[in-house]
Amino acid sequence: MDQSVAIQETLVEGEYCVIAVQGVLCKGDSRQSRLLGLVRYRLENDAQEHALFLYTHRRMAITGDDVSLDQIVPLSKDFMLEEVSPDGELYILGSDVTVQLNTAELRLVFQLPFGSHTRTFLQEVARACPGFDPETRDPEFEWLSRHRCAEPDAESPKPREWNSDPGTRSGLAPIGGGRHQSRNARRGLEDVLPRGPGYILLWGGAAEEPEFLLAEEMHEGGPVRGRRPRGGRRDEALEEADWEMSAGGGFRERDYAGSSNVDSSRPNGRGTDQTSGARCPEKPENSLTRQNKSKSEMSEMVRSATVTVSDKAHILSVQKFGLRDTIVKSHLVQKEENYTYIQNFRFFVGTYNVNGQSPKECLRPWLSHSALAPDVYCVGFQELDLSKEAFFFHDTPKEEEWFKAVSESLHPDAKYAKVKFVRLVGIMLLLYVKQEHAAYISEVEAETVGTGIMGRMGNKGGVAIRFQLHNTSICVVNSHLAAHTEEYERRNQDYRDICSRMQFPQVDPSQPPRTINKHDVILWLGDLNYRIEELDVGKVKKLVEEKAFQTLYAHDQLKIQVAAKTIFDGFTEGEITFQPTYKYDTGSDDWDTSEKCRAPAWCDRILWKGKNITQLSYQSHMALKTSDHKPVSSVFDIGVRVVNEELYRKTLEEIVRSLDKMENANIPSVTLSKREFCFENVKYMQLQTESFTIHNSQVPCQFEFINKPDEESYCKQWLTARPSKGFLLPDSHVEIELELFVNKSTATQLNSGQDTIEDILVLHLERGKDYFLSVSGNYLPSCFGSPLHTLCYMREPILDLPPKTVSALPAW
Repeated sequence: MDQSVAIQETLVEGEYCVIAVQGVLCKGDSRQSRLLGLVRYRLENDAQEHALFLYTHRRMAITGDDVSLDQIVPLSKDFMLEEVSPDGELYILGSDVTVQLNTAELRLVFQLPFGSHTRTFLQEVARACPGFDPETRDPEFEWLSRHRCAEPDAESPKPREWNSDPGTRSGLAPIGGGRHQSRNARRGLEDVLPRGPGYILLWGGAAEEPEFLLAEEMHEGGPVRGRRPRGGRRDEALEEADWEMSAGGGFRERDYAGSSNVDSSRPNGRGTDQTSGARCPEKPENSLTRQNKSKSEMSEMVRSATVTVSDKAHILSVQKFGLRDTIVKSHLVQKEENYTYIQNFRFFVGTYNVNGQSPKECLRPWLSHSALAPDVYCVGFQELDLSKEAFFFHDTPKEEEWFKAVSESLHPDAKYAKVKFVRLVGIMLLLYVKQEHAAYISEVEAETVGTGIMGRMGNKGGVAIRFQLHNTSICVVNSHLAAHTEEYERRNQDYRDICSRMQFPQVDPSQPPRTINKHDVILWLGDLNYRIEELDVGKVKKLVEEKAFQTLYAHDQLKIQVAAKTIFDGFTEGEITFQPTYKYDTGSDDWDTSEKCRAPAWCDRILWKGKNITQLSYQSHMALKTSDHKPVSSVFDIGVRVVNEELYRKTLEEIVRSLDKMENANIPSVTLSKREFCFENVKYMQLQTESFTIHNSQVPCQFEFINKPDEESYCKQWLTARPSKGFLLPDSHVEIELELFVNKSTATQLNSGQDTIEDILVLHLERGKDYFLSVSGNYLPSCFGSPLHTLCYMREPILDLPPKTVSALPAW
C-alpha cells in the first residue's frame, strides 16, 4: 500500500510527498516504528526544497489520522544518508537495509525493509540532496516553520556519542537536535548500530567490504572472534524483524513494530524469564546468570554472514544482460546435471505453539536433541503473543524473548548465522545456517499472508522464507490454520489462500513472482489444527494410552483431506509414532482438564515436498511444558545441488562456443560490386550517375545508409543514393544508383572552393557490419551560382583562374 497518501493528507498546499517507506528507528535499546516521507516544496522561483518527515503511528497508515508528525529533517547541504553495514556483520542478500542519517547536529539510524521500494526511496532522497556546490544557495526552509513537532525537553542534556559505555569505540560526532527536532531526537542514541568498517554512500561514494566476524555462541560463554580482534563490549545489534500484515484488496504492507526490545537486566522489566529453570546448562568456567548477562551479549550469539551467489545460472538473470545471456542462462539450467552433484545437508525443522507464554525452560531438549549438529535450522512458532497489542499494533516483547531462547539453544557443536526472521502477529519463523554455509545462501525473501478475521487479518495465516542454497531453491512455510474440530473446510481454504497469495519477488523484476510450489524443496510446518474426528474424548485418550497410534491416525482430519487430494497435493508426512501434541494443562503432561476438555489431536505437523529428501526423525518433545501444545521436530537429509566449478566452467564454455558458432552463421553478410566512385568534370545542373550492386548471402538482412557522427544526413547535398535503404532476401541482390547533381544551393561553395566533390558513405546492415564507400571527383566552376559582385573582380573566365585566386576573391 502507498502510505504516502496518508502523509499527503497532513501537508499543506505547495507541499508534496514524493515517496514514503516504513522503517524502524534504532534508539538505544529500543526499536520504534517510523514512517519516513520525502516531502518536496516548490518555491516561487520554481526552485525546490526537500525535507524528511518522520511520523509515528499506531497502525497501518491509511489516512492522515493514522500518523503523527514526530520530527522533520531538512535536506540541507550538510545532510547525508548512507547505507551502512552493522558493525561486525556482512551483508546477506534479502536482509533489511540499515541506513544512517547524518547532519551537522543530528545522527539517526534506521532499518528499512529489503526490496525495490526501499531502493527507490533511497535513490529519490539522494536525488533530492542539494549537493556541495559552494556557489549554490543554501536552502532556507522557511516553509517548515508552519509544522509543529513534539515539544523539546525543557533542559537540553549533553548529547551523547555512540558506544558511550566504557570499553567501546566512540569518537563519532555527538548526537544532538536538528533545527526541527522533537524531544525524542534530543535523547542519546547509545548502543545503536554504528557504521561498520564498510559502508556505501548512496550518491556514488566508496564501497568497501567489511571484515568478517564469526557467529557468537552464548552457550560457550562469550564471543568467538573472527579475523579482526576488538576490545571492549560490542554494541547490541538486534536482528531485523519483518512485520507484515495483509489487508483488504490483496495489498500487503510491511509494518515494523517499535519498542520490541526489552531490557532483561531491569529487575521488574518485561524481559525473558529470569528463573534458573529457563537457562540452558553451561560450562562451569563460563557460567553466567541471566541477570548479569548484558543485552548486548545476548543479541550477538547469532550474526549475519556474507553471501556469495553460488547459483551460477542466477548470475545471468540480472536485467542488464541481453538476449544472449538469457539464452546462456536457459542452457545452463537445462544442463545443470552436467556441472552439479548432490550433497546432503541436515535440516532441523521445528514447530511450537507457545500459547502466548514467555520461555520458561531451556529449549535444547527440542532444538539440540540429535548428536550431529544440523546444517540448517527452520524454527517456527505460533501464538507467540495473544494480547491485543500484538494483534492491532504488531508490537510484542515476546518476539525477542523467544528469539534469544532459540539462539541460546542451538546445537553447541556448531556456530550459526541467522539468515532471516519474519513474523505476522503471533506466527514467527526463524532461519539459521551453519557459519560455513552462509556464503552459499542467496536470493533470500520473506513474505506473509493473513487468513484470519475477514480472511485477511494476521491472527491466522502463514509466513514463509525462501532462499537458494547452492543451486537448490528452498521454501519454508510456517502456518497457523483455523481452529475447532468442525472447521476443517476453513482450514483447507486457509491452506489454499496461503498457496495462492504467497508470492516472492524475483531479482529480475521483469520475471513474474515466484510462488510456493515453484521451488525444488518445500518444508511446511506449523499448527495446522486438524483434529481427530468421529471419536469421543474418552476413546481418543484410551487409544493414546494403548499407543494405538495407527488406529487413531485413521481418524485424523489431515490424513483424510490429503488422501482426498483437497490439500497438500504432492506433500509427504512421516509416520506418526508419538502421542497427540494438543491439548495439555500448561506446565504438565496431563490432558486438558478445563471446562472445554478438548480431545487430544495431532495439531502440530511437518510435511515436505521435493526430491532427494530423507526424513531421519519425526517426534514430539514431552519434556517441554511451557504451553498447552508440545513442540514437534523433524530432521531431514536433503540433497542439494552443489556446483563443481571446473565442470561448470567447461559447460559454460561449450554453451558460449555453440552460441558463437550459431551467431556467426546468422550474421548478415553482403558483397558489393564496387566501393569507389569517381565523378569527373562535374558541371552545374548536369546529372551524373554511378551504380553498384549489393549481393546478399544466406541470411535475410536490412540495409541502410546511415549518418556519420555529427552529421545531419548520410551524404552531402549534391549526392543521393537510390534506394537509400531496403530489405534483401537470401541470395537476392539490389542495384544502387548514386546520383550527383549540383544546383544553385550547392554551386556557390563548390565555385569558391569551400566544398569539393569528396564524401564517404556508410552502408549499415542490421545485426551486421558496416561497409564504407568512397566518392570523389572534380567540379568545373562556372558563373552560375557565383555572386555578381564577385564576378566583377574576375578579369578572366572562372575556369581559367587558379582555385586559390578564386577563393581569395571578396564577397563570396
